[in-house]
Amino acid sequence: MITLLHVTIALTSLGLTTFTLFRPSGRLIQIGYGLVGLTIASGTYLVWLNPSHMIQACTSGLIYLGLATVGITVARQRLARA
Repeated sequence: MITLLHVTIALTSLGLTTFTLFRPSGRLIQIGYGLVGLTIASGTYLVWLNPSHMIQACTSGLIYLGLATVGITVARQRLARA
């Protein structure tokens, strides 16, 4: 169940970040930060439950974190220029 929640939060985060790139707003950026935090927290919990998949989880997590961070950063810059 936690895996499904984790994946749902991560996909929602990426979808929201993509939407925020086109329509930046401070509230959406804050929600994006929250979803990234929830994804990291649930991912950490999953690795803690099953440490044998740690390398795969960390690699996927770093890719996700990189994409989400770049998206939110670009959205913040666009909002600052607006």
